[in-house]
Amino acid sequence: MPGRALIIGNSDGIGLAATIELRKRGWKVVGISRSESIIKDPSYKHIVADVQDEEFVGRLNSILEKGPIDLCIFCAGIGELLDISNMEPEVGIFNVNLMGMVKTASCVIPPMVQNGQGHFIGLSSVADEMLSPEAPSYHASKAGFSNYLEGLALALKPRGVTVSNVRFGFVDTKMAKGDVKPFMMGVDRAARHLLKCIDKKPIRYTAPWIVIPLVKFRGWIMRLSTLFNRRLA
Repeated sequence: MPGRALIIGNSDGIGLAATIELRKRGWKVVGISRSESIIKDPSYKHIVADVQDEEFVGRLNSILEKGPIDLCIFCAGIGELLDISNMEPEVGIFNVNLMGMVKTASCVIPPMVQNGQGHFIGLSSVADEMLSPEAPSYHASKAGFSNYLEGLALALKPRGVTVSNVRFGFVDTKMAKGDVKPFMMGVDRAARHLLKCIDKKPIRYTAPWIVIPLVKFRGWIMRLSTLFNRRLA
């Protein structure tokens, strides 16, 4: 049944597409992102805030004070290629991708537990299984993201609260970087996958499924290369 949803990072990309689809299905949606929303309907509430801001937790709590949240989707994320001459952006990537999600969960999940119901969805990436010399902060932040969410899922299942870790491959958003982007999907298709997660409530959901063996193969190659380089050292 549609209820009250909170979406973090929904001024564009997957978050915006998910907001539009949920509203079509009768959900009352509140959105938080660092940019204004293109949705101007009076029935939609949007708050401009960055997950890195000191005021972010206060903004979350003000939403929770107005009533229970049945569904929370964390879509916020950033990623940049490594620049070893200026590594300051690396800190921001961890703050948004990992700590932003943890701050959101720490506010939203306890009331869900108190109510005995609720669904928290986090958008991770298949990058969580891979080492990357090009974007180590993005891959590492998603590894921590996935590990934390799936651990929470096991802890909260007996309490009536569902946690889903959604792992996408390349999606056609500003986050998609690199020269090669195999099996790229559009944001509308990604949003439909999120709707499936809302219905099925899996702990882990990976899309498209065809990237799973490719990721495992790449991970095997990277580990083999690391082992080979250690032996040469």
